Amino acid sequence: MYIEERRKKILDILNNTGRVDVSQLAEEFGISKETIRRDLRALEETRQLLRTHGGALVQPSSSDYSEYSELPANIRSTLNMDSKKVICRLAASKIQDGDTIFVDNSTTCIYLCQYLPRDKQITILTNSIPFLNECAKISNPKLTVICLGGILKPSNLSLYGTITMQNSMEYFPSKAFISCTGIISSTQITDFGVQEIDVKRSFLRSSKEVFLLADHSKFRPAGQVYLGTLSDIDYLITDKYADFSSLDLSDEFKEKILIAR
Repeated sequence: MYIEERRKKILDILNNTGRVDVSQLAEEFGISKETIRRDLRALEETRQLLRTHGGALVQPSSSDYSEYSELPANIRSTLNMDSKKVICRLAASKIQDGDTIFVDNSTTCIYLCQYLPRDKQITILTNSIPFLNECAKISNPKLTVICLGGILKPSNLSLYGTITMQNSMEYFPSKAFISCTGIISSTQITDFGVQEIDVKRSFLRSSKEVFLLADHSKFRPAGQVYLGTLSDIDYLITDKYADFSSLDLSDEFKEKILIAR
C-alpha cells in the first residue's frame, strides 16, 4: 500500500470512530508504530487531525472549536503535545536565577515543569492543580511553589474567585507564562475560562515580562472571553507550523516572536 493510500485509510477510520490508536493502526497495517507516528505527524501538519498521546483525534473546525475547548483537561493536554513540549522547553530557558514566575492553568504550560532549570533558585505562583502535581514530583530545594487559593473548578482542576484574586495581587512576578485559546488578531487574544480570566489579566499587568505560549493551532478564531492584545505581552513563543498571515504584525513585534524547534 502506498503512503498516500495508507494515510487516507487512517483518516477514514478516524472519521468513522472519532479517534485512532497507534498500536491498533500498526497492527492493522502490519507496519511499525514509528511509521504510524510519522503518518500522524504528517497529517497533523496539514491540520487533518489532532495528535494525542498514543493516537489522534478528529481535527475540529473553527465552527465547533468551543466544543473542543471544553474537552477534559487530560485530553486537551495531549493535543499538539510535541509542539507544547518544545515551546515549554524554550520558555524554560528564559528563566533566570532568583526569578518569581507565574504559570497559568493552561494545558500548554503544564509541560513547563519538565524543563525548569534545576540549578536556579525559582519561586513559582500558580492556580493550576495539575501543575502543582507536576512540581510535587520534583525534589529540588531551590524550587519554591506557591498555590494561589480559591474555588476549585473541577473541569480543569484550576482555582479561581475572590481569594485567588486577592492572593494574586500580593505578588509582582519577574515573568508570567500564560497560554490562550485563540489569537484572532494583534488586538484580540481570547480564552475560554470565564472564571480564571481575571487571574490571567492580573498577572498580565503585574509581571515584568509576559510570555505567551501558543502552538500553531491557536492562530484562528476561537475563545469566548477577551484576554488582551499582543501589546500586553513581551514575547510570543510558538512552533514552526504557526501561520501569522492574519495577524498584521508590526515589524517591532515580529522581533519578539520566538520559534521553538
